[in-house]
Amino acid sequence: MSKTIDRTTKPAPVTAVRASVPLPFRAVLFGLAGVVIAAWGSWIPSLWGDEVTSLMSAQRPLSSLFTMLGHVDAVHGTYYFGLHWWVAVFGPSPFSIRFPSAIAVGLTVAAVVVIATRLGSARLGVIAGIVCCVLPRVTYMGEEARSFAFSAAIVSWLTVLLLELLRRDHAPAWLWVGYGALLALGVYVFLYVILFALVHAVILVTAKAPRGVLVRWTTTVGIAVAATVPLFVFGFLERNQISYLATRDQLSPDTVFSSLWFGGPWFAAAAWLLIVVALADAIRMRLRRTRAGVRAGPFDTTRAPSLVIVASAWLFLPTLVLVLGSAAIPAFTARYVSFCAPAAALLIAYGIDAVSQGRRWVDAVALVVLAALAAPVYLAQRTPYSKNDSDWAVISSVIGSHAVAGDAVVFDESARPSRKPRLAMHAYPAGFVNTRDVTLSVPYTANSGWADRAYSVAQAASIGRFDGIRRVWLIEYANGKPDTYGTADLERIGFKESGAVIHTHRGLIVEFTR
Repeated sequence: MSKTIDRTTKPAPVTAVRASVPLPFRAVLFGLAGVVIAAWGSWIPSLWGDEVTSLMSAQRPLSSLFTMLGHVDAVHGTYYFGLHWWVAVFGPSPFSIRFPSAIAVGLTVAAVVVIATRLGSARLGVIAGIVCCVLPRVTYMGEEARSFAFSAAIVSWLTVLLLELLRRDHAPAWLWVGYGALLALGVYVFLYVILFALVHAVILVTAKAPRGVLVRWTTTVGIAVAATVPLFVFGFLERNQISYLATRDQLSPDTVFSSLWFGGPWFAAAAWLLIVVALADAIRMRLRRTRAGVRAGPFDTTRAPSLVIVASAWLFLPTLVLVLGSAAIPAFTARYVSFCAPAAALLIAYGIDAVSQGRRWVDAVALVVLAALAAPVYLAQRTPYSKNDSDWAVISSVIGSHAVAGDAVVFDESARPSRKPRLAMHAYPAGFVNTRDVTLSVPYTANSGWADRAYSVAQAASIGRFDGIRRVWLIEYANGKPDTYGTADLERIGFKESGAVIHTHRGLIVEFTR
């Protein structure tokens, strides 16, 4: 195979292209770059609701965690269990709990390099690796303490395994077992990984896989799916957890065009243009071969799947299924298709290759432009309030600077669960060490749900929680609107505003004394 994708002859079998730097080394090198880029600045944004859910779940005793999973968040249980042991070793700081996602991004980038090299060329592998490193969805999921980066890594390496199974005439049993085990693990990490059974079915059919391979693949997938039935049962029983998605516009034009994978309008415009170029080039090559009577091409291959078909099925099929399915059951938000981001990187890389036609300076210019367009998005992702406008790090700092031993703290319990200021105490506990949580009813570790249960101010006062308290810090979720949660009840039991009012990005901290 030439150094560029051969657009005139039959594709080579699915093998690594010889290059001066061995493919494994290149994959590791780009993977490490992906880790560094994803992890850099990940300590800056304040943790937000979903991440604090991860942290609190990971910090539970295992018995408490299993109790919770029987009521909520069973579909995230594998991730929480892994994070539990990570936190036990490396601690619960924002950087620490986000770093596993950066590692997962590194694994994703490495797999993208392998796929692009095996289905294209060493040069295409380099282009795809660079694109994947700077793709906004990838850099975002690499700094978030959720399972999305792991789902991307798993489906990427699952695809590498599929290519290896296709390459071998008689793949050993352990390789099939590995494929099935990784698929099952992926589903337990993120339920929608099951959609890659459909993606890989399309790849196998278009690659004209032998009947024996199809039979073994179907059997392997069937066993993997059977192993995940308990998770699907729990997911169905706990489906009301995501019912809120029905009340929000998850499919706005901006979401479809930009938010799914590309972050900002300028990067999105360039990315979609290159994806269209990739698809158009593949169709053009198919038509040329049809007219010439040549069967090989991006849409007519034997054993070696087309990179365009692999990436297109990967990018569009899961997204389409989730979008259409959400019409019946609320099951879609942009982050749910994070595992399709590597496919976007592959198509963008193919588009660059189609434009450059082997001219390396064109590749370099295109990559520099893409990186420049991604830079503002990358930097915006790493600002203090970039995670859902969360300002809990600041709230903790303010309380830590002003509260003294014996002060009480009251949290606004009227905000929606993922925005409740109470979560600041679990995300950044250092600022609250001198305070008393007087409205706490049931701590989360003793609760079947993921969060604390809390009394209202009036309920807490009725059981003597404010006895002996001289000063209270009331933390409101303001969001630019007046919020007086708890104010009247505090005044009713003798507290008055002292005049100390501290505004944070989305919060309001008011001092009450008596």
